[in-house]
Amino acid sequence: MDSLASRYQEIQERIIQASMSSQRNPEEITLVTVTKNHPAELVLDLLHLGARDFGENRDQEAAPKAEAVSRVSTPDFNWHFIGQLQTNKVKSVLGYAQFLHSLDRESLLSELVKRMPDYSSELGVFIQVNLTSDIGRGGIEITAIEEFATKVLATPKLNLMGLMGVAGLGIEPERDFERLVRASQALQKISAEAKYLSMGMSNDFEVAIAMGATHLRIGSAITGNRPG
Repeated sequence: MDSLASRYQEIQERIIQASMSSQRNPEEITLVTVTKNHPAELVLDLLHLGARDFGENRDQEAAPKAEAVSRVSTPDFNWHFIGQLQTNKVKSVLGYAQFLHSLDRESLLSELVKRMPDYSSELGVFIQVNLTSDIGRGGIEITAIEEFATKVLATPKLNLMGLMGVAGLGIEPERDFERLVRASQALQKISAEAKYLSMGMSNDFEVAIAMGATHLRIGSAITGNRPG
């Protein structure tokens, strides 16, 4: 039976199998279930199934969803903002998100520098890296990571987790993931703690695990099609 529970269990099992095949500990891998285009009720269902990390990419949808979930008694869990973040939405996102996977430009960092003093907790951030020649996809160029990371590390309450990237369309994901891994190794010479890699989605997460991903962003393979 194709249900939310069965899809979630299948992805969990595939993560375990891919980890074992790569001689990795599955507990080192965080599954971020992407719940965009789905209602708060789906988040609550996933919490019941054991999910503890959820990804959203539009504040206009995520903010009211987070508010709705907060009105229900739930276990501790994390919101991950994974989409390109407009600077005028930073204040709102800081109200619910524990992690930002898409720190992708100077203007966004400047707004975070401005807002973080009023934020009570640390924000875990990943620098988004543009692995394609398409500037419209957003992200820092690989050659600029070191300079940008230095500025992030100097910002109080920003915890630089590592790098995020999306493999290009129509190519083997290994090629782009390998570039991100090399960039991560260089970043760790600046900050050993910035060792995490947010890479891998529904169609390539097993490849990402084999190449060292620590955070997977998986949506439709778990949540199914958008309702209605």
